[in-house]
Amino acid sequence: MDIRPFRGWHYRGPEISTQIAPPYDILTQADKDAFLEADPTNIVAVDLPHCPPKSVGPDECYKAAAKLLARWQKKRVLFRDNKPALYAYEQSYSWCGRSYVRRAMLCGVRATPLGVDVIPHEHTFAGPKADRLKLTTVTKMQLSPIFGFYEDPIGVTDQLLAAAPAEPTLTAELRGVTEKLWVVTEPGVIAGIHSALEDAKVYIADGHHRYTTAMNFCQALRDGGLIDEEHEANFVLFALVARNDPGLLVLPTHRVIRGLDASFRFPELLEKLKGDFDLKQINPPDDLSDADAFLEPYGKGAMALLADNDVWIAQLRRPEAMAEAAPDQCDAWRTLDVAVLHKLIIEKALAPWNPREDNVEYTPNGNAARQAARSGEAQAVVVLQGTPLQAVEAVADAGQAMPHKSTYFYPKLATGMILKPVE
Repeated sequence: MDIRPFRGWHYRGPEISTQIAPPYDILTQADKDAFLEADPTNIVAVDLPHCPPKSVGPDECYKAAAKLLARWQKKRVLFRDNKPALYAYEQSYSWCGRSYVRRAMLCGVRATPLGVDVIPHEHTFAGPKADRLKLTTVTKMQLSPIFGFYEDPIGVTDQLLAAAPAEPTLTAELRGVTEKLWVVTEPGVIAGIHSALEDAKVYIADGHHRYTTAMNFCQALRDGGLIDEEHEANFVLFALVARNDPGLLVLPTHRVIRGLDASFRFPELLEKLKGDFDLKQINPPDDLSDADAFLEPYGKGAMALLADNDVWIAQLRRPEAMAEAAPDQCDAWRTLDVAVLHKLIIEKALAPWNPREDNVEYTPNGNAARQAARSGEAQAVVVLQGTPLQAVEAVADAGQAMPHKSTYFYPKLATGMILKPVE
């Protein structure tokens, strides 16, 4: 991949907790209102002009976001760095009683067609892309980074931090995560990192819609003869995390199933599963927050089915059932836990009770999923193990997309730590 430093825009700092936010696509209008009540200069005022951002909104809301951004720049709420820089970005957090640190490099990555240097693993939808394209067009800014992971040949973040000032330029706390950012402008360090990553490729962990939008935006400008191939719009804001970073945590996303036909009975579902699965009833631990630790002793691919206080472990006994159910998918896709769940449980075993996409809710919180089953709020719950990075890579390399909500890279990247102009 071709990476590039850039002159980023950022808040005054050094402490900017009230001005950053989670990514736009996980926020509600209530979230936006709460952030802006705490601080009117929070980035959501620009990054989330239309809510929910599942489709394009009125022109006026995007124009208002662009005017507000320009006002912040003029009044020096936001500052632009004097020199092109790479940015070292660190997130410290806890999960299930353990502490983690995840480190990334924020930089521009040349926009190439998907599958060349930038490898996707999800489908994208027209509505969210239209929303992001309208916002990019009027603000001329990439407001939040795309999360990518890659094979790191030289220890990029180590080199960045070795060349960075001792104290971070920006610090923040956001929903239990400590955020830090350093600005690195040393030309020799930047050149060495650029050279080392020339043959690397990056897998998109999160941000498929934003990447596709950025790629389409710059392609339209090139097709119109408005920019050349070295223009800033050719480079997309990424947070690059080494695939072996100990803080690169991929959580499972559990399924909470509601709204099935009233005739649904959990024992009947179990009967239908016996043709393809081995089933075993168990007494689970009280704490299911670490679903991987809970399910790992039962083996690869084991998942838990919950209803009321009943918990059953399901393990696929007949792998050929996936070849029958998904003949057009590659072997790597057919062995995914989430693929087995959707093809053989939701689409096949639950078929008599008319499951629909809106019957399924998603959560990375195992305890919340269990409580939904115990309380009777859900007719059935499926608790999964996390999808390994190797599986994401294998499906992506095969040119296929993973099932919806296959991965949950935790924590989310913050929006507002750095903004990248496209002009």
